[in-house]
Amino acid sequence: MSAETFDVIYAGATVVNQDGAGIRDIGIRDGLIAAVGEIDGASAGETIDCAGLHILPGVIDTQVHFREPGAEHKEDLQSGSLAAVMGGVTAVFEMPNTNPLTTTADSLADKVRRGTDRMHCDFAFFVGGTHGNIENIQELERLPGAAGIKIFMGSSTGDLLVADDKGLAEILGRTRRRVSIHAEDEPRLIDRSGHRADNDPASHPVWRDETAALRATERLVRIARETGARVHLLHVSTAEEMDFIGPYKDNITVEVTPQHLTFHAEHYGDLGTRLQMNPPIRGLRHQERIWWGLRQGIADVLGSDHAPHTLEEKAKPYPASPSGMPGVQTLVPVMLDHVAAGRLSLARFVDLSSAGPARIFGIARKGRIALGYDADLTIVDLKRRETITDAWSASKSGWTPYAGKTVTGWPAGTVVRGRRVMWDGDLVTPSTGQAVRFVETLAPTP
Repeated sequence: MSAETFDVIYAGATVVNQDGAGIRDIGIRDGLIAAVGEIDGASAGETIDCAGLHILPGVIDTQVHFREPGAEHKEDLQSGSLAAVMGGVTAVFEMPNTNPLTTTADSLADKVRRGTDRMHCDFAFFVGGTHGNIENIQELERLPGAAGIKIFMGSSTGDLLVADDKGLAEILGRTRRRVSIHAEDEPRLIDRSGHRADNDPASHPVWRDETAALRATERLVRIARETGARVHLLHVSTAEEMDFIGPYKDNITVEVTPQHLTFHAEHYGDLGTRLQMNPPIRGLRHQERIWWGLRQGIADVLGSDHAPHTLEEKAKPYPASPSGMPGVQTLVPVMLDHVAAGRLSLARFVDLSSAGPARIFGIARKGRIALGYDADLTIVDLKRRETITDAWSASKSGWTPYAGKTVTGWPAGTVVRGRRVMWDGDLVTPSTGQAVRFVETLAPTP
């Protein structure tokens, strides 16, 4: 009997998967995981010594804005995905608020064409649910490369805004996949617009207050239960939402962001408009309750809400300054620093960043280190201390709100379907990105 052969073996790392953490080898063949455990007597085209490192299932960031088409001066699919793999992220779900909007089959297909063999990580794209495409929702959510439907209940412009209960119910009533929602109550945002204080970004959470978030979430939960829809609540930012959501976890899943777990309102004094995002960074009591919700299992996934703008744009006086900050590249090191500080376990981080996304979105062949799965690996050095800098940022925006923050835990390698894309800070295999597949939309096998 001949020895088993692999394309590559990652040897001697602490592998973290569904049965815990332990020293294991990983054998990869044809882009898939072919063996996990002690691999003795095998041959491989390459064996990589990973002693002292941890190998996690590939991190999946399910909320990014890469700005293409329409605003490529601040990001595009290539630069955004470069930031992703430099930070250890193997797949991203990108949002529909581009120009043109991603609301039709043609606009989705255009994005898939732009990303294929050009992005550095794998990808899927959300389709915006609007008043104008309600009749096509069932078709749109099942198209190749579609992550599902995304609805903006607040803080959007033009045709992407669905602020009324009737429109929300009509879209949710037609969906079969999980729908992602930005939940802020648009009527309250309009009523409270006078609370914005010129040149004072700290007034941002005063304007977009916790009631605006809670009121939208309450409406969403009611309508989701009336229509039988499965919904995913993005970037939960308030204590009140965390307290409310618990009894409704049968059809509601929850995202939290590293920035809401790391920053709070006192940081506006140092960061100003760089901290401005929707929904806002709020007071410390909200951050503490979001951590509580994470520990209680209410939170299902981490999303970076990577939403870059140039420094020139962010330097505009509030409220003319745009909301959003880069985050896909810093998701892994910032959260590993929280692991190092004892705020969450490494296993919980894996659940939030790979197993959780695969579970709630029904991703095919991703989210675990197991035989037959895509060989997507996030390789990290849990002991390495680094200071995050603007110079490290691969985003076109060229900055990060975490600049100057020293973290413990750092991405050492990014492997996408068996290919080493990033290794020790270098891009080694560019432009191999492919569309993520979903179990609810798998095409028949010929």
